[in-house]
Amino acid sequence: MAAKIRKGDRVVVLSGRDKGRTGEVIEMRPAESRALVRGVNMVKRHQRQTAQQEGGIVSKEAPVHVSNLALADPKDGKPTRVGFKIMADGKKVRVAKRSGVEIDG
Repeated sequence: MAAKIRKGDRVVVLSGRDKGRTGEVIEMRPAESRALVRGVNMVKRHQRQTAQQEGGIVSKEAPVHVSNLALADPKDGKPTRVGFKIMADGKKVRVAKRSGVEIDG
């Protein structure tokens, strides 16, 4: 099955503390149905000092459930649902339901 949201997509948060914020998907976790989105759902973590990096309190992204995300329409940036279309050459592409624009073409 083709995924509706993929790494590198621009998404809008639909609910929760960061509702309305947009960001790029850094990592998908399909087994957990979660995604890491740049700059969204930031949490502070205490980090021990290592040889590579210093210790202290570090802010980083926590995973967001994919049900709380929607793809941003390539035309206007508003949330849209995702559909699929089979092209003439047999290739399957994602389509924004809001505007009908191909997402990966």
